[in-house]
Amino acid sequence: MSFQAYLDAVETNTGLTPRQLLQQANERGFGAGTKATPIVEWLRDEYGLGRGHAMAMVQVITKGDQISATHVGSGGTHADASDRLWLDGKDTKPEGW
Repeated sequence: MSFQAYLDAVETNTGLTPRQLLQQANERGFGAGTKATPIVEWLRDEYGLGRGHAMAMVQVITKGDQISATHVGSGGTHADASDRLWLDGKDTKPEGW
């Protein structure tokens, strides 16, 4: 599953876009430098997210929307089309993102 697919599944499971969750995280004081555990616990307790999906959000909350280019265009199972993640909702994602 690609990184973007994890974020799309987070939206499906929570009803919130990754950007909306990012905003809530910021309001709670989570951001760069925050350890994963409190974020994972918040997402589990409030939204029922499993560890994998929560860790995708940890990446976005602590490091932003840019990911390593390692898997971009690799054609592998975890390949992403871009080194940027779309945070504004899967239904508004531009084609080919």
